[in-house]
Amino acid sequence: MYIIGYDIGSSSVKASLIKAESGELVSSAFYPKQEMAITAKSKGWAEQEPEQWWENLKMASLDVTQNIDITEIKAIGISYQMHGLVMIDKKKKVIRPSIIWCDSRAVHYGEEAYKTIGQEICLSHSLNSPGNFTASKFKWVKENEQELFQKTWKIMLPGDYIAMKMTGEVNTTISGLSEGILWDFKNNSIANYLMDYYGFDNSVIPEIVPTFSNQGHLMPEIATELNLPAGIPVSYRAGDQPNNAFSLNVLNPGEIAATAGTSGVVYGISEEVKYDPLSRVNSFAHVNHSPDLNRLGVLLCINGTGILYSWLKKNFGLNLSYEELNKLAEIEKIGSEGLSILPFGNGAERMLGNVNPGCQIKGLNFNSHGTGHIIRAAQEGIVFSFVYGMEIMKTMGINPKIIKAGNANMFLSPVFQSTLAGTSKASIELYDTDGSVGAAKGAGIGAGIYANYTEAFNSLKKIKEIHPDTKSANIYQDAYQNWKQELETLIN
Repeated sequence: MYIIGYDIGSSSVKASLIKAESGELVSSAFYPKQEMAITAKSKGWAEQEPEQWWENLKMASLDVTQNIDITEIKAIGISYQMHGLVMIDKKKKVIRPSIIWCDSRAVHYGEEAYKTIGQEICLSHSLNSPGNFTASKFKWVKENEQELFQKTWKIMLPGDYIAMKMTGEVNTTISGLSEGILWDFKNNSIANYLMDYYGFDNSVIPEIVPTFSNQGHLMPEIATELNLPAGIPVSYRAGDQPNNAFSLNVLNPGEIAATAGTSGVVYGISEEVKYDPLSRVNSFAHVNHSPDLNRLGVLLCINGTGILYSWLKKNFGLNLSYEELNKLAEIEKIGSEGLSILPFGNGAERMLGNVNPGCQIKGLNFNSHGTGHIIRAAQEGIVFSFVYGMEIMKTMGINPKIIKAGNANMFLSPVFQSTLAGTSKASIELYDTDGSVGAAKGAGIGAGIYANYTEAFNSLKKIKEIHPDTKSANIYQDAYQNWKQELETLIN
């Protein structure tokens, strides 16, 4: 018996096929092989065509289902890039390109809503300011593209769109609504206070279904396109960061997960309804949250992390692989001999109060710095942005001693691993899993293939632990404090 999971990112779409009984990964594939295009018609904009996600998902699906008995595939799970806006008309046709997570055009609308509605109402009901999230993106459309706004039947998140393409059903989840600031935790309902303020009718919100549940069945014509059996259920969907935490079996209060792909995230679980008064980190409904069980994911997000590293590779990498660049970084000393990089070049940063300072390179000396220094400074800058945000999380009672992560992306770099452990003073645990595998396991729970979370994660393998280097603790702290001072000078 098999289960399949899809991870819809902004860079690529990945599919993984696992054996249900053992959790063994049978095959995985991602498309495209180069990063998907992001269109930016104006400064701070970021759009993608939803059909682009679908076409790449089809190719990944065909790849992983070769040479197996597809009738043994029993359920589908979906993970997706958070906070995006997909708009459809009554014929279920996409009206405009998706305004994706790193698009910052709606900041002004969110800030105005926050001021007018009031901090206390926004934070006590939705645990966040409206900010630059999905609801505010739709408000931008209302104010700037009135004709398209009028055509809109439903608004969806990227994962809702993919599920609709598979099943024909238009629905969403509490977790998904919370990431759009469209859920009211106080009243356990749609956030009517914000819907009314923005002038949205509740009819634009799809039907709400549980995260783990039968959310629709694969249509025959679509099953043929994906090389999957018709009628199997889509039985799980979640935003990429809650799903990443889920894939690491991070489900209970005090547990922490991290990722460092295009963006960087630290995600901690709380059972208390808490929020940051400045809304620099965000609280969302975790995958196992329900009106009867508080499980909130406190999310620190830094937009400019792995995208900085890929940009450097493309423009300064001298045709070297990431592994070769990582080795160059290892040669240089902690602190990169005074060279530092502020990695904020991918839109407004939530943890900086929605300021968009851009990427900054400081202390560059033409006579002493080379490629290795730049690469190490980039990795250190990314880590330091993590630690800066984790200091905010500590004020909310989340103080990680162990950080769990998949063995992927920036976590493949020894410099990144040791710098994060040394600066945060937390141990790092790396696991052999990823978002698409997590989505597959979520599908297994939603379809009743697994009896519980414990059964689903019996196969999760820890492959490495990195502990803080106490001998270098002061050096890491000095480098971080210098970086922090440069950042606060820039934004204050």
